Amino acid sequence: MHYNLVGLMFLKYPLYFFLLVSQWIICQELPPIQNYTPADYQAENQNWAISQDDDKVVYVANNKGLLRFNGANWMLFPSPNESIMRSVKVVGNRIYTGCYMEFGYWIEDGYGVLRYTSLSSSMEESLLEDEEFWGISNLDDWMVFQSLKRIYIYNIKTGAINIIDAENTLFRMFQVDKEIYFQESGKGIFKIDNGKAEIVYEDEVVLNDEVINIFQQGGTIVLVTKHNGFFTANDGFLTKFNTGLDSLVNKVSVYSAIRLKDGKYALGTISNGLVLLDRNGALQNHIDQIKGLRNNTILSLMEDIDSNIWLGLDNGISYINVKSPVKVYHDNKGVVGSTYAAAIKDNILYLGTNQGLFYKPLEGESDFQLIKGTQGQVWSLQEIEGTLFCCHHSGTFVVEGDSAKQITSLEGAWKINPLSGNPDLLLQGNYDGLYVLEKERGNWKLRNKVEGFENSSRYFEILGNKVFVNHEYKGIFKLDVDSSFYHVQSIAMDTLIKGPESGIVKYRDQLFYAYKEGVFKYQPDSDSFVQDTLLSGIYNEDDYVSGKMVLDQNEDNLWIFTNSNISLLSDGSLADTLLVKPIPLAENVRDGIVGYENIVNLGEEGKYLLGTTSGYITLDVNTFQEPDLVVQIGRIQKSSKDSQSWASIEKGSEVHLKSSENHLRFSFFTAEYNKYFQPKYQFQLQGIYDNWSDWSENYSTTFENLPYGDYTFRVRAKIGDKVSSNIATYSFRIERPWYISNLMLVIYILVFAIGSFLIHQAYKRYYHKRQQKLIEKNKREIELAKAQNEKEIIKIKNEQLQEEFRSKSNELAASTLSIIRKNELLSKVKDQLLSSVEDKGSIKPIIKVIDKNITQNDDWELFKEAFNNADRKFLKKLKKAHPNLSPNDVRLCAYLRLNLSSKEIAPLFNISVRSVEIKRYRLRKKMDLSHDDNLVDYILKL
Repeated sequence: MHYNLVGLMFLKYPLYFFLLVSQWIICQELPPIQNYTPADYQAENQNWAISQDDDKVVYVANNKGLLRFNGANWMLFPSPNESIMRSVKVVGNRIYTGCYMEFGYWIEDGYGVLRYTSLSSSMEESLLEDEEFWGISNLDDWMVFQSLKRIYIYNIKTGAINIIDAENTLFRMFQVDKEIYFQESGKGIFKIDNGKAEIVYEDEVVLNDEVINIFQQGGTIVLVTKHNGFFTANDGFLTKFNTGLDSLVNKVSVYSAIRLKDGKYALGTISNGLVLLDRNGALQNHIDQIKGLRNNTILSLMEDIDSNIWLGLDNGISYINVKSPVKVYHDNKGVVGSTYAAAIKDNILYLGTNQGLFYKPLEGESDFQLIKGTQGQVWSLQEIEGTLFCCHHSGTFVVEGDSAKQITSLEGAWKINPLSGNPDLLLQGNYDGLYVLEKERGNWKLRNKVEGFENSSRYFEILGNKVFVNHEYKGIFKLDVDSSFYHVQSIAMDTLIKGPESGIVKYRDQLFYAYKEGVFKYQPDSDSFVQDTLLSGIYNEDDYVSGKMVLDQNEDNLWIFTNSNISLLSDGSLADTLLVKPIPLAENVRDGIVGYENIVNLGEEGKYLLGTTSGYITLDVNTFQEPDLVVQIGRIQKSSKDSQSWASIEKGSEVHLKSSENHLRFSFFTAEYNKYFQPKYQFQLQGIYDNWSDWSENYSTTFENLPYGDYTFRVRAKIGDKVSSNIATYSFRIERPWYISNLMLVIYILVFAIGSFLIHQAYKRYYHKRQQKLIEKNKREIELAKAQNEKEIIKIKNEQLQEEFRSKSNELAASTLSIIRKNELLSKVKDQLLSSVEDKGSIKPIIKVIDKNITQNDDWELFKEAFNNADRKFLKKLKKAHPNLSPNDVRLCAYLRLNLSSKEIAPLFNISVRSVEIKRYRLRKKMDLSHDDNLVDYILKL
């Protein structure tokens, strides 16, 4: 029979191993455990198998379907026939799955969505009734699917499927290096060789118990059974291999088991959680629901690329960071409470909590015990010159071993500082000021209160002959105290720097003050605090959480706590320089007590204990390594202003989006699974937001109302100060709106050209018309001017004619007067002759001559010619209007037009005035004038 050394020890000293196991399971500092509930991954409770691809993306076979988790978000892909998914195996870019009456594989498309291809439906032979596929293995070019009655061997290259039938139930299938094993109920363990099943082990244990998994360790086959523990194969027979599993108090039933990369074993049980064994079978850890698991029944196990252990539970999913530099002690029982202080002395770990002072041996795994008489709030633990002091709400204690002696009963002791040059004196800060403790005959006691200062002294430091007391709301008190520390001689206040959760500490004989504005260093020369550039760069106002600074006296280091990390300050390579090492333990992860942060060295270089609200965590700074990060873009979605839904976009190549599709959402991830060290992301959108965003844990971002143009989205990640080795990018284009598309631009150009032409033509016509109008206007003006000129000419001519007419009229009048006078003269001469000469006969020739001159027509012709020259048209009008007029009538009208009276007309006719009146009367009748018409007016108007 073959036994290794540990196996022999288990057989020989079972009690020793039982005691060892009992110590481990009582109080353990466990690796971080991350739990996911069904509500987190939005699927059902049970998870039957887990696998991981080369990009570290995890796939889980869930009752609801296939779950995918990239470290940032979960996505569910329902099983093809809506049945329970029992198995999953990632090979290359394919995710093979098995469920009820179906097996096949999934491939991610360009949109980040998994698409299913059925293999079982392509077989010539039908599946058995109610067949479910519980196991999947990969061997070179073959995929092997196991149901409870058959094994299907699928050739990846040719697509051929070979079937191995079983008479009884096939419990499980196992892959050991390059060989496939399976267990058939009642027959034993078989191995597949050249497509045939060959019996390998038919020992009683494999006939009566279910084999959970088979491993190869150093050339030896190791079997894990459900109820009987481990067995090793030697010369074809199975031999019991005693392990720590056998020594657990409760008999466990193993349901899943894997061998880790470092040779250790992880066993998932039914109702008993996870059991971790080392490579020799010794029990390392037993983690159950009490210690942080989501559920005690573990259906599946998987070790990922980073050596985390994933657990598919009967109710939820968990992973354990077994290689994490962080270990967690969680006070699940609620006995210890929140840790405000910790100390190590004489290999005993002390915890000062809100519930009292607790202790336990540093090396053992026994539970914490309360030191009698210390119930209540503990504020600080300090070892000074080999004495451990406990500052308590009820007073001050000196701690020795598992007991504490109260040396003062003054309520509210904050902290204690030694007085330089006075080894027997200590200065203590209390709720109501400062007190002095004195060592007398080896015992510490209260000596006096420092008079003259009554403020709470939670933070105080001694520098030279001054005591600096920080008050969060008032500022810094600078106290000058007498040499014997009985009285405060003077108090000065610095109110320029103050703030909630601020802190003050003395480090390397220098005084530092921290609050939200930064870290300040005291300058004795100017008696003021000046901002320290190096330390203030550790955090900004947004990252500020507390000004509490903790001095590690063992290694002369200083700790500063921020919202995103904790920073360790140590000696730099150059003199008087500090080296800042940030450790990305965020406030929401480390679960500290804000303003009361505490950290203590565990006695080994680089190992520390941090108090939390429910216990503590330990940190190994030396083993902390920031991982190599690779960031990827997970999914890209688009939407529009009027749409409430989001559609996926293909990731493979640059896409052109419509102008309305200008809402984009990017999800990205880095597949790192560490509960305490979460990645942060930073992105930019070149083309509009060229500056990088602030670092954030958000793994998605949305851009809305993007204008048209070319864009490149870029994202990177970091953990701590280590940035991802790559920048994930995605380029896309948002097309111009239809109204400014190329076609529309051409149309606009054409419309513009045509419009310009038409406008030009219109303007041309307009100006042509205007020009024509101007020409016509000018022409009219010219014609008008010409007409005006002509009018003026005519006027002038008329004036000339009128003047000539007047002249002619005057001539005519003169001629007429001359004729009248001549006739009058002749008449008078005639009358004189007739009256004065008696001999009428003698004068008869003279009378005859006179009568002839009076009645001769020559005067009328002369008058007529003059009248025509003066008023050329009158006679024509008169004859036209009254053609029936006689020459004498025309003559009378001419005289009347000259406005001559009847008296003046009578001599011209050589008639009497009465005869003229008669002529006028007759003329009226010929002209058909009414009684009311004036003859002269009528003739003047013609």
